[in-house]
Amino acid sequence: MGDHFSLSDCDVIGFDLDHTLCRYHLKETSRLIYESFAGYLVEHKGYDKDLLNLTPATWDFCFKGLVVDLEDGNLVKLAEDGTVLRATHGSNDLSTEEIIKHYGPKREWKHFNSLNTSFTRSAKYYFYDNYFDLPGALLCGRVVDMLHKRGNEVNSDFWKDMVAAIDHNYNTSAFKVTVVARMC
Repeated sequence: MGDHFSLSDCDVIGFDLDHTLCRYHLKETSRLIYESFAGYLVEHKGYDKDLLNLTPATWDFCFKGLVVDLEDGNLVKLAEDGTVLRATHGSNDLSTEEIIKHYGPKREWKHFNSLNTSFTRSAKYYFYDNYFDLPGALLCGRVVDMLHKRGNEVNSDFWKDMVAAIDHNYNTSAFKVTVVARMC
């Protein structure tokens, strides 16, 4: 990049989704975010290249309001009262029987009260509450799938790599490298 900046030299201009000034193409934005996170995990953390392969049906997995339970790799969708409405282990749907086995007959998620009162991040869970987060939910599910495929135990250790990918890709220097690479 030169010493001067001109909007006419830009192929893409992004704005925060909460204060948007333009209409987003969420599918394309999500794909780019997913590819950057997955690329980091493959290149820097040694994850399988299969994480880079997506099909259009894969995106059906993503919707706002998912919580990843970092203790067991489940992603849960909760009702207003904390009842587990649906859940997956990795990207695989859990049956009603499996949900009851995991969360009891009342299907209660044990961390709901802390999530409901603070919406803070925790060492035990992460709440996917905005559009920028959705590709991360998909990637978490696929990482859990990959860990099972490798025969590895699923625990919160994988989350450290996810956070590293987030930190790397939302670092200002990563934007410069990504933008320049995509423009060339």
